[in-house]
Amino acid sequence: MPLASPLMPHTAATRRWLSIVGIGEDGADGLSPVARGLIADAEIVFGGKRHLELAGALIRGAVRPWPSPFDEAVPQVIAHRGRSVCVLASGDPFFYGVGTTLARHVDPAEMLVVPAPSSFSLAAARLGWSLPESTLVSLHGRSLDLIRPHLQPGARVLALAPDGAGPRALAALLTEAGFGASRLIVLEALGGPREKVRATHAAGFDLADIPALNIVALEVDAAPGARVLTRAAGLRDALFEHDGQITKREIRAVTLSSLAPRRGELLWDIGAGAGSVAIEWLLADPSMRAIAIEQSAERVARIRRNAAAFGVPGLEIVEGVAPAALDGLPPPEAIFIGGGAAHPRLLGAAVAALKRGGRLVVNAVTLESETILAARHLADGGELIRIALTRADGIGGKPGWRPAIPVTQWVWTKP
Repeated sequence: MPLASPLMPHTAATRRWLSIVGIGEDGADGLSPVARGLIADAEIVFGGKRHLELAGALIRGAVRPWPSPFDEAVPQVIAHRGRSVCVLASGDPFFYGVGTTLARHVDPAEMLVVPAPSSFSLAAARLGWSLPESTLVSLHGRSLDLIRPHLQPGARVLALAPDGAGPRALAALLTEAGFGASRLIVLEALGGPREKVRATHAAGFDLADIPALNIVALEVDAAPGARVLTRAAGLRDALFEHDGQITKREIRAVTLSSLAPRRGELLWDIGAGAGSVAIEWLLADPSMRAIAIEQSAERVARIRRNAAAFGVPGLEIVEGVAPAALDGLPPPEAIFIGGGAAHPRLLGAAVAALKRGGRLVVNAVTLESETILAARHLADGGELIRIALTRADGIGGKPGWRPAIPVTQWVWTKP
């Protein structure tokens, strides 16, 4: 169904009082007649200082620069509902833009949106890259560590840099992680008179005077031993910083399979140790959320370092002893309890907190905790399995098989 023209009459119920116009570095010259008309006819025009300057020749109404902090912006826009309001945005307002924020509070039927090409689209056009075959990442106002999971050999990545210092910092991160041979292309002020495209390599980064508005294109080249985070569950233990308190790789792979992560779900990792299960849960999809609960301050610091090194700095960490530490946490879709942490009181709290249809996965390595899981399985059902691993190792100077401590796992879904 086509959008109603902004020039057509509307009823009170359908009138589009809010317009969102994407604008590029070419300013008013790059806007369509519809976009130009929406800006000129608006009683109030919101936007960043740069956007307001780019569209200045068209603005007739009152100018409202975005407040600082930006959190106050949405209430200010909504306060003018019913008047003719125009919001200026960079490029495509729904691609890491203000349109997404406003759409959480304003019905789409009340908005008319006229997007311009995003910086990602402009960068792909300059480079001749296919957008569906490229990885797109925004690092603006976010941690550079978010790039780490995307550093795959041969990958093409378009990263919106946080500022003019971002490309150099990104190059240092790549070099430290074993991707120093990667080619970096810095694209500046795309679409405007100051547009510039320059290329270098991460290990020999030599670009200067980079403006704040830039996007970095990466052609990832991994050296032998580079820190490549493989896509399958069960990452190598050596990639994690740990003190031995870690769910081992093979057990972790089975555990993640039992937890069955689904888009947007929240995991509680109770007794997180090195945080390996929570970290791999987050790596399953960018929408995933996780809370690691750990009583040791030293391990809490280690989990935080691991989360950064794996590119999931959004992992929430709670220092404390469960079940008391669980009070006030948002209810999860999945809970993992590792090692010998299982005891009746903790299991009872986990079962109570879990959402309906949620999964509880408990690993046991002691006779005491194994007995507890067997009793819960008998009483509540679910699945009880034993995982036994044997590795080739030297025994008395000769090759042989060395068994690892078996793990008993109880998997239960809350009805």
